[in-house]
Amino acid sequence: NISIIKMQQNPCNCPQEGRRRVSSNRHNTSRQQISEDETPISCCVRMKCLVFITVVTALLKHGLSYTQERRYVEGSNVNLGEALQFLREYDREASGMCFRVTSAQWNYSTNTTDFNRRRMIEDQTLSAKFQRVSWRRATSFSWTRLPDPVVRRQLHMLATEGRSHLSTERSSDLLQIVAEMKDIYTRARICPYAINNYNYRYGGNLSRILAHSRDYDEQLHVWHAWHDAIGPQIRNKYVQYVQLANHAAKLNGFHDAGQQMRESYEDPDFNTHLSELWATLAPLYRELHAYVRHHLVRRYGPERVRPDGPLPAHLLGNMWAQNWKNLADMVLPFPGKPVVDVSSEMLRQSYTPLRMFQVAEEFFTSLGLKPMPPEFWHHSMLEKPLDRPVVCRASAWDFCNHKDYRIKQCTVVSMDDLLTIHHEMAHIQYYLQYADQPLLFREGANPGFHEAIGDVITLSVSNPRHLQRIGLLNNVTDDYETSMNYLLLTALEKVAYLPFAFLVDQWRWGLFAGDWNIDEMNARWWELRLRHQGIIPPVVRTERDFDPAAKYHIPADMPYMRYFVSLVLQFQLHQALCEAAGHFGPLHTCTIYRSREAGRLLGEVLSAGSSRPWAEVIRIMTRGRTDKLDARPLLEYFKPLSMWLNVENRDESLVGWSTTGEDTALFARCQ
Repeated sequence: NISIIKMQQNPCNCPQEGRRRVSSNRHNTSRQQISEDETPISCCVRMKCLVFITVVTALLKHGLSYTQERRYVEGSNVNLGEALQFLREYDREASGMCFRVTSAQWNYSTNTTDFNRRRMIEDQTLSAKFQRVSWRRATSFSWTRLPDPVVRRQLHMLATEGRSHLSTERSSDLLQIVAEMKDIYTRARICPYAINNYNYRYGGNLSRILAHSRDYDEQLHVWHAWHDAIGPQIRNKYVQYVQLANHAAKLNGFHDAGQQMRESYEDPDFNTHLSELWATLAPLYRELHAYVRHHLVRRYGPERVRPDGPLPAHLLGNMWAQNWKNLADMVLPFPGKPVVDVSSEMLRQSYTPLRMFQVAEEFFTSLGLKPMPPEFWHHSMLEKPLDRPVVCRASAWDFCNHKDYRIKQCTVVSMDDLLTIHHEMAHIQYYLQYADQPLLFREGANPGFHEAIGDVITLSVSNPRHLQRIGLLNNVTDDYETSMNYLLLTALEKVAYLPFAFLVDQWRWGLFAGDWNIDEMNARWWELRLRHQGIIPPVVRTERDFDPAAKYHIPADMPYMRYFVSLVLQFQLHQALCEAAGHFGPLHTCTIYRSREAGRLLGEVLSAGSSRPWAEVIRIMTRGRTDKLDARPLLEYFKPLSMWLNVENRDESLVGWSTTGEDTALFARCQ
């Protein structure tokens, strides 16, 4: 048995490094109260500290491995047969537990009652208890010394991920806190503009107003009211969340919860590599920023949008300024040329949500991939029900039983939702392809792979040539002006998203690491948004506000860097699949529809799951050219647009943005 060693507070202020990892709960995303009963084992790098000697002695006594950089909890059992037997038992029992928890989560998401929320939390708590027992069994093995690499990899996942070492009570507390924050977000309402009646929620009316209104004050009202409805209610809970997340991470051997989040990328220099990728991509974003700013100045005037400054966050057609595609009517380079939007044609052809899903399925079967199983069509929620509240955010579900896969989506007949369906069905295809892997390997090669797979499919589906082939677009032309319209629309969605996808977890990781304090976390949020995104709040914000919570992934405890990784990765994968399909010509003109060769390569990538390091999967994907994330395919895809933007911006006073005292005063920490 491996026990947690109780110790006094660090008597000599030693650096809190080298903590041992003591738990694994791959599905628990909750947070709990801190207690002295679970004081983390401390390590002092100064040899004179008695703490260091005590800890190392204790570790040796309990048969644990120790290194300066990390500590893994291990027992002394090196019997490979017993390890294999344990993993077989775990796979069977964990699959049943996964089905139970996923079913409870589905029931709540498709009917958000208090009863269903309590049942979901109860099952999540039971799952956490199961994971704790499994962690104890996994760490009874000296798994780093076992000869089988597949066994080592599975035991490593069990021994080093999650929070399985925490008590049932504390796990329940964590689940409760996260559920409460998510509930605040889901139930938030605001007053419509100039009407004193709280009946607007995000996901419907609010998103439509920001997308289509060009009334400066109406957009400001929606932005301001939404942030005020969410942040102040969540702020104190989030402070508690940070403390709890860090406490759990330290018990598990990490410096902080951010380091624990990054562990799944299997790269000790992951954050450095991310920064290098963003530095490579930032010039393209700045060109797009300058071009869009020019049009916003023309629309709203220099008194509201400074010609060389950052952009007000409420004017970009999206609550978080992460997707600018709704500005198309304002910034389209050649408005006289066709724009790819087949929504009206879908309505003319009497498309239904069901038909949209059938069209998506045919895309995958045209590649030689798997059709959706019968359970998918029987159990999925394809439209918003009228008789109960639901979480409308589209999502794909794996019930861990090799047959039940579902999509939940409040579908409307539109091109946007057609693309979303293909994206979510790509997740289902991933589930189907790696279904024969052990449960521990049934996930993406890294956290960004799933999103990248979904998005790489939409790169082909949104292509005008593909839409023509499926009968939704007539008279496709490949002239220069039409191509620029298409590329700019794609950039408004993809390139505009890059800095936001990068900075969300930079903010969260910095908070976890103690790079800034709780009493300045809102100001730091806006500092990062100004630095990377060139965005400022439209009204004064203070530390009484908590604007990060206006993004669902923050209160929901969902890592976000996967979206930045997926943005880079999807273009790498798109390039590789297009080469397999025999495509010639500019990368943005490629569609892999009906290419069995591309389907074979995609199937090989998907079927691996997480059974091997993601660098190896990238090497397979690129046919040996690289095993790293590479920004060059993204830049190649947008190269024609980049050249065009360089010409368009030559008369701009600044490509990028200057920062003044008035900008930073909007979120100064002294307020």
